[in-house]
Amino acid sequence: MVGFYEFQLIILVSLCFIFLLVERHVSRRKELKEKDLHTAERLEDGEPTTSNNFLATLTRQYLIVYAIVMGADWLQGPYVYSLYREQYGLPERMVAVLFVTGFMSAGLTAPLVGVWADQHGRKKLCLAFCLTYIFTCCCITIPYLPILLLGRVCGGISTSILYSAFESWLVSSAGALALPSTDLSTIFGRATLVNGFVATGAGVASNQLVTLTGSFTSPFVASGVLLLLAYLVIRASWGENFGGGGGTTPGKDLFQLKRLGQAWRIVRDDPMLLVIGLTQTCFEGSMYLFVFLWVPSLQEASPTFPTIALPLGYIFSSFMISMMLGSLLYSVVTTQSGGLTVHAKLSSLVCAFAALALATSIRSDSERVRFWAFCAFEACVGMYYPVQGMLRGTLISNEHRATLSSLFRVPLNVFVVVSLMTGVSSARDAVLSACSLMLAFSALMTAFVVVTRADDHVSSEASLRPE
Repeated sequence: MVGFYEFQLIILVSLCFIFLLVERHVSRRKELKEKDLHTAERLEDGEPTTSNNFLATLTRQYLIVYAIVMGADWLQGPYVYSLYREQYGLPERMVAVLFVTGFMSAGLTAPLVGVWADQHGRKKLCLAFCLTYIFTCCCITIPYLPILLLGRVCGGISTSILYSAFESWLVSSAGALALPSTDLSTIFGRATLVNGFVATGAGVASNQLVTLTGSFTSPFVASGVLLLLAYLVIRASWGENFGGGGGTTPGKDLFQLKRLGQAWRIVRDDPMLLVIGLTQTCFEGSMYLFVFLWVPSLQEASPTFPTIALPLGYIFSSFMISMMLGSLLYSVVTTQSGGLTVHAKLSSLVCAFAALALATSIRSDSERVRFWAFCAFEACVGMYYPVQGMLRGTLISNEHRATLSSLFRVPLNVFVVVSLMTGVSSARDAVLSACSLMLAFSALMTAFVVVTRADDHVSSEASLRPE
C-alpha cells in the first residue's frame, strides 16, 4: 500500500509534468513570435540575426556550471548534521557551534567577496569558489575539531561567493551581449528549474552513496569531484568580466574600503535597493531557518512518530518538486510580461504567500496541513530566486553588482546566527512566527516602495534611450 508521503510525491510529480508541458508550449509560442519579429527587423536594418545564438550560448555556459556547483552543494546538505552528530559523536552544542561558525564566516566575508569579484573578476572568484569548497570537503572528512572549524570557515566564504559572483557574472555577460531583460528572466527561471532537478537527484545520489559505503563522508568526496569538474568547465568556457574600475591594479587598499563605502552610500540613498536588501534578509533568513525546523515540526505533528519514522527522503523530494513548480509558474507568468513592475509585484506576492504558509504551519497541529504548508513555502522559494535575481540585475549597476549582492548577505547571516544562538529547537513556533511576520512586513514594504516606484524607474530609463 502506498503511504501518504509517497502518494503526495506522485501527485506533485504529476503536477510538475503538466506544468512543464504548459511552460514549454507557452515558451515555444513566444520564441517563434519573437524569432519572426527579430528576423524581420534585422533584415530591414541589414543586421545578422545572432541574438538567439548569443542567448543559447550564454544559457548553456551558465546552466552547465550552475548545475554542477549546485549539485556539489546539494550533495552535502542531507548529511552534514548526521556526520557531525552520529559518525563523529560530537555533542549537540558543538554541532550548533560549527553551524554558527559557517554563518558568521559568510556574514563577515560577504562584503569583501563582492568587492574582490568586482575588482579582480567574477570568473576568478568563481574559480576560487571551487578551490575553497574542495578544501571544505577535505576538512569535513577529518574528525579533528580545529580542522572541522576551519572547514566551516571556508564553507562560509564559499557560500558568499556562490550566491553573489555567479549571478553577477551572468548579468554582466548578458549586458555585454545586449540581451533584453526578458532573456535574462528566462535564464533565471531555467536556472531555478535546473536547481530543483539537481537537488532531487543529489538527494537520491547522496542516499545511495551512504548506503553503498556505510560512511557519511562519501557524499562530500563526490561533491569535491564535482567541484573539480566545475573548475575545469569554468576555466575552459567562461570569459572574464569586472565591475567599475575592475581589472586594474587595486593599490594598497586590500579590503577595498573605499568601494565598500561607495556601495553602502548607493544602497542608503536608494529606497528600492534598501527594500530589496530587506527582502533578501527576511526571505533567505527564513529559508535557512526552515532547514533546521521542518523535520522536528513534522515529527511533533505526526501521531505515529517515533514508533514509525517519517520518510524524510520522500518529504525532501516533495519539497524540491514544489520548488520546481514555483519556478515553472514563474516562467509561465513572466513569458507574457516580464518587466520590472511585474517582478516587483511578484516579489511582494511571493513574500506574502510565504508568510501565510509559515503562519498556517504554526496554527495547525495536523501533520498533513503542515506538510502542504511547507510545500507551499518551497514553491515560493522556487519563484523567489528568479524574481529577486531579475530585480537585482535590473536595479543594481554593473560596477558594484557583486559588491552590493554580497553586502545584502551581511544582515541575512546576522539574522540566522542570532536565531541559532537563541535556540531554534526550543522556540520553534516563536522563530516561525517571527519569520512569518518579517515576510509579511517585507511584502508590504515591497508593495509600497518597489512596486510604486517601478513604473517611474522604467519611464526614466526609457527616456534616456536614444530614439
